[in-house]
Amino acid sequence: MSASVTGAARRADAQRNRERILQAARDLVREPGELKLNAVAKACGIGQGTLYRHFPTREDLLAEVYRREVEELVAAAPRLLETHEPLDALAAWFDRVAAYARVKRDVFAAIEAATWRDLAAHSLGPIGEAVELLLAAGRSAGTVRADAEARDVIVLISWLSRLDDAELDARGPRLLSILIDGLRPPRP
Repeated sequence: MSASVTGAARRADAQRNRERILQAARDLVREPGELKLNAVAKACGIGQGTLYRHFPTREDLLAEVYRREVEELVAAAPRLLETHEPLDALAAWFDRVAAYARVKRDVFAAIEAATWRDLAAHSLGPIGEAVELLLAAGRSAGTVRADAEARDVIVLISWLSRLDDAELDARGPRLLSILIDGLRPPRP
């Protein structure tokens, strides 16, 4: 096997390992108690050395889980607009926000305060842009009130990450529905 094929195979294998690590961490962060790196390695069937090559610290791993959640949440906005009317796209996006809130709460509970600031800066800009994309489409279609701003929505949905799973399941859909109703333009 040539050196370039061997290197490419290793890179592909390393990328698969990284994805498996992130998925295992994403699943395990939802469980009670502290996320243990050895549990992540065991869950995805790799050695601890492999895990540490990708993520030297627990905080590095958790930060990447969170960054991935933000990227997926932001990427969902334009995809939803391709298949839904603007207000329906926003409502569907809010369903994704509820899942994101769980991960955010669990990750932020596990990461030190200094890392929080970096992660918050990483997420607020892109999430605000995704919200504005959805709101702008709704304003153009006449289904979202003209004075709705992305910051308004972010402030209103920020409570989701403070709810435990039972309350998020019980109240989340109703509260997000109330928010959607509040974003509709006032009736004449």
